[in-house]
Amino acid sequence: MSDVAPPAAASHGRATARLYHPARLVVAVLEVLAAGAAGWMVPQAWSRAWGTVVFHLDDGTELVSRTVAGNWVGLAVALATAAALLLVDAGRQTLLGTRTRRRRRGGPDR
Repeated sequence: MSDVAPPAAASHGRATARLYHPARLVVAVLEVLAAGAAGWMVPQAWSRAWGTVVFHLDDGTELVSRTVAGNWVGLAVALATAAALLLVDAGRQTLLGTRTRRRRRGGPDR
């Protein structure tokens, strides 16, 4: 047999009461603002990643090369990922910050 005790019965009233706080809406707004700032920085970091190098040879030939700076590409990808995660969490905070009301049985929509 196992020595693991059965899980204790959860008190749903207290557990759900802790989830619904209007302050979560403030956190959601701050996360949306942070995601907007990160999203605004993504194109700037991406545009800095690309460069052009031009070589002029003695015979008049011009060689043009495109370069990619990996650190700027990595920063752009990290910022885009952070913005996406912040938006997902802002949605979660909004859902937890707004308390849904239970429908009464036998109401008008029955």
